[in-house]
Amino acid sequence: MTKPLVVDTVAALRAQVQEWRRQGLRIALVPTMGALHDGHISLVDIARERADRCVVSIFVNPTQFAPSEDLDKYPRQLALDLERLAQAGADLAFTPTAGEMYPAGFAMKITVDGPSSGLETDFRPTFFQGVATVVAKLLLQTTPDVAVFGEKDYQQLCVVRRLCRDLDLPVDIIGAPTVRDAHGLAMSSRNAYLGATELDIARQLNTILRDAARALVAGADAPSATATACEALTRAGFAKIDYVEARESGTLGPWQRGRGGRLLAAAWLGSTRLIDNVEIPAP
Repeated sequence: MTKPLVVDTVAALRAQVQEWRRQGLRIALVPTMGALHDGHISLVDIARERADRCVVSIFVNPTQFAPSEDLDKYPRQLALDLERLAQAGADLAFTPTAGEMYPAGFAMKITVDGPSSGLETDFRPTFFQGVATVVAKLLLQTTPDVAVFGEKDYQQLCVVRRLCRDLDLPVDIIGAPTVRDAHGLAMSSRNAYLGATELDIARQLNTILRDAARALVAGADAPSATATACEALTRAGFAKIDYVEARESGTLGPWQRGRGGRLLAAAWLGSTRLIDNVEIPAP
């Protein structure tokens, strides 16, 4: 087991990437906020299949958190993360500080539209602005051939794809299937906030979404299927439901019967907000 090289400055990251480029090697990037779990490691596995060298960034990005959100308590466990990356075979961990990523006088932000409209943006208005800005920086700093993002954050994946297309960033964005526990709960760093009773409730989220997706394929209209899902989530014990919506799978525009799509949801258990999504298969 070889430990990954750990660098915390853009200059050191670029120097190593340039050396790999001189050797003719392909490079993959896996952006994370740390607190790594099996879902993250699945992204590393895909990155290693697609490239010769795998860079994993670990950075809790402050610009995507609103003042009322959990930036300060977001789980941080760098030593454990580096152990997991060593076991997974990652080649480099980029662990910048906020000051390295956003130095004094930093003033630029990326304005987003298209697939960022609605869903998360209705409840976290500045979230995708922060995501787009930090992802653009990481892609420009690393200049990877490929970058791997999980489908669990499906709207984010669509935003990143549009970001790269619209800004002509020369990187192939790979969407990786959601990794779930034995009960179907999507892996998330925020699952660590949940107690045993809350975990039992959380594990019903995916089942309820799959039931709604089957209803849509069977002919139910989107308003009734999503309303039924919301009722089921409330009965299961979710305290508040931000949204359950059927969307087109590429643009995240309104879903149309007879086409493939995604059913996306966000719901609360106590002070923990969970998101998930399932495919709506095309007939």
